[in-house]
Amino acid sequence: RHDKKDLEVFPNILDQLEFRSKAIGAFLRDNSIRTSDIDHFIGRGGLLKPLESGLYMVNEEMIGDLRSAKYGEHSSNLGALIAQRIASKYGKKAYILDPVCVDELEPLVRITGHPEIHKVSAFHALNQKSVARRASTDIGRRYEDLNLIVAHLGSGISVGLHKKGKIVDVNNAIAGEGPFSPERSGGLPAGTFLKYAFENKLDFQDALKMLYGQGGMFAYLGTNDFQEVMENYVKGNNKKVNLVIDAMAYKISKSIAALAAPVAGEVDGIAITGGLAYSKTFTSIIRSSIKFLTSNIFIYPGEDELQAMADGVVLGLNGEIEIHEYTSE
Repeated sequence: RHDKKDLEVFPNILDQLEFRSKAIGAFLRDNSIRTSDIDHFIGRGGLLKPLESGLYMVNEEMIGDLRSAKYGEHSSNLGALIAQRIASKYGKKAYILDPVCVDELEPLVRITGHPEIHKVSAFHALNQKSVARRASTDIGRRYEDLNLIVAHLGSGISVGLHKKGKIVDVNNAIAGEGPFSPERSGGLPAGTFLKYAFENKLDFQDALKMLYGQGGMFAYLGTNDFQEVMENYVKGNNKKVNLVIDAMAYKISKSIAALAAPVAGEVDGIAITGGLAYSKTFTSIIRSSIKFLTSNIFIYPGEDELQAMADGVVLGLNGEIEIHEYTSE
């Protein structure tokens, strides 16, 4: 983790590459880990063209798209660049697994209501897939045979429908869809938002900040520290805190329940994950609203994404999943 002040000096994400690479190098040295002894390297998958789920070998076309931020800027874009930088030094291979641009949406889900507005798949694909497979194991059936709903609750929130092994519907956790979160506004009323933006002469970046970074719980309560807010919620002496938290749980529960409709209510399991899932109080509010859907409700706090990436490489090497070749458009 890096101090925000250390990152603020960089004009854009790509400028952080050297700084973050050195931090990783220092960590390895401090823990007596020799990179020359490592056989394979994997980084977090960033914003690329829409891709099917799976393991991808890092190649020059991928590097080019990430360096140019062709599909957008995000810190996850650096994952493949750092992995490739280290791997190439030792003649080894680098990979990414289930990047944020995984797109398995069904055709009807892409219809937004206006042909000029396109639905883009951008969400916590890595953790969503990992948690769905974990829930499948706990249920005792194959992931490809189940209908699961996974709610990733973090600084951003994504709620996805996993239908027989594919995420066929999910809110874009970046572009203002779905429930509000500790720092994102979620699906604001479009007309009201546009009116506010025009009347207050907001430029694009200022309007974007309202949706992403300075929205949600932060906008209402002045903090994105969920743990601190929940401590106040439990005390019950702040009506505004209680109202905002209850509203966020309500929005999440409603999003989960809505995804039961596309599978006619045949939901085999629901998994709640991400940093907010550490709060038993918060997850119990959600559980009480969705328990009518299924008895299989799993709480998996945090994000075990490092283990998921390591497992992905092993599955690829063993031939259990395909290792894809990335091609730019």
